[in-house]
Amino acid sequence: MATAAALALHTQFRPPRSPRRLRQHLALPSGVLIRSPVRASAASASASAPAQREAAAAGVPWGCEIESLESAVSLERWLTDSGLPEQRLGIQRVDVGERGLVALKNIRKGEKLLFVPPSLVITADSEWGCPEVGNVLKRNSVPDWPLIATYLISEASLESSSRWSSYIAALPRQPYSLLYWTRPELDAYLVASPIRERAIQRITDVVGTYNDLRDRIFSKHSDLFPEEVYNLETFRWSFGILFSRLVRLPSMDGRVALVPWADMLNHSPEVETFLDYDKSSGGIVFTTDRSYQPGEQVFISYGKKSSGELLLSYGFVPKEGTNPNDSVELLVSLNKSDKCYKEKLQALKRNGLSEFESFPLRITGWPVELMAYAFLVVSPPGMSQRFEEMAVAASNKSPSKPGLNYPELEEQALQFILDCCESNIAKYTKFLEGSSGSLQLSTNSKQANRTLLLKQLARDLCISERRILYRTQYILRRRLRDMRGGELKALSLFNGLRKLFK
Repeated sequence: MATAAALALHTQFRPPRSPRRLRQHLALPSGVLIRSPVRASAASASASAPAQREAAAAGVPWGCEIESLESAVSLERWLTDSGLPEQRLGIQRVDVGERGLVALKNIRKGEKLLFVPPSLVITADSEWGCPEVGNVLKRNSVPDWPLIATYLISEASLESSSRWSSYIAALPRQPYSLLYWTRPELDAYLVASPIRERAIQRITDVVGTYNDLRDRIFSKHSDLFPEEVYNLETFRWSFGILFSRLVRLPSMDGRVALVPWADMLNHSPEVETFLDYDKSSGGIVFTTDRSYQPGEQVFISYGKKSSGELLLSYGFVPKEGTNPNDSVELLVSLNKSDKCYKEKLQALKRNGLSEFESFPLRITGWPVELMAYAFLVVSPPGMSQRFEEMAVAASNKSPSKPGLNYPELEEQALQFILDCCESNIAKYTKFLEGSSGSLQLSTNSKQANRTLLLKQLARDLCISERRILYRTQYILRRRLRDMRGGELKALSLFNGLRKLFK
């Protein structure tokens, strides 16, 4: 699994501020796009759906079942033979994450663990088992993400003749990240969650990246890139591995890498430690931020991610109420019947926003940008001179946090946010109290188990996200009640004074 360092790696995959901004290509850590256009059109994606389903049913011919211990033990043996120092951690079956690393000895807080040497790390500079394939990709300036994804496929196809065969054999054949969910599954189970749109976009980006490589490189070198090896399903697999395991190592000039053995560590929101290169020891390490007893699972952080983001990349949802970084995107929009709709929209566009925007809600509250957007939505024509400053505040482009002081609009703005929350709550409730998706269970026992698991993951996510909306609803209702109660009290006092002076 990946670490907190992956947070920097995935900055280009953060939830967009607006659904309208979902239409972008697969951005890579270097900030370079493969080429434009990368993304497959809706028509081509739709036309290839039967082939995708057929390939998905067949699966990739390498990797292992996600809970396999045998392949992980073989990986540890190979790593040890290849120079991995003696470890204070061992691979075992665990309650959280199927398999994970547990303490073999007492581990103190602040202790450095792992020491994976750079020679056992996969980067864009790793030596290719088939050098001709790597040379073609590098001549075409393929960036790190698709380069490493293709590297994994190339090495996997070499089977036992690849240096990395033991590592590839220990990788999951098909994780449960949203990259592996079919469109009907996404539509049925995540109909209420904003993460559905991000999953669809990620799948579209991977399809577009593969199509670009196929058209630009693979088809011109079919002897090196046979379609039975380099196809959409194998790229879904390799990109799934990267999304869940690739890390950025700050002390190695920000290089992105796959770190065998270290990626067996599972996530806990209660820890903050992450991987990095340690110059003094010459290895990839992490420093514990708590002590562990023998037999305890040792955790690492994948970053401050919401439950939706964890499901998107890693295929799991933390237990309800255990993720302090949880959030849910709230979609808001201008009212087209507003007399000032065009003026407000122009102000938003000048600041890189649109009529539809998404803002993260957390248990602890909502961002000032959401409040600014709400002020803009409810402001009357008489405040047209303030539209621009509201749009600037909503875009967070101001070098300093502007003071949002519109007391005459506060009640309306809070009511607007409350209405949006309650609309979203209704969607979650309809899903959770309904059939939780209309797909029928397969007669195939393996597929039926998969369907049940996906439905449970979706329910867990929706319950967590609805919980945040409920909390926001509660806060908003109390604040509005207090405001209105104060107004009634003031009005009553004023009427009493009027009677006194009559």
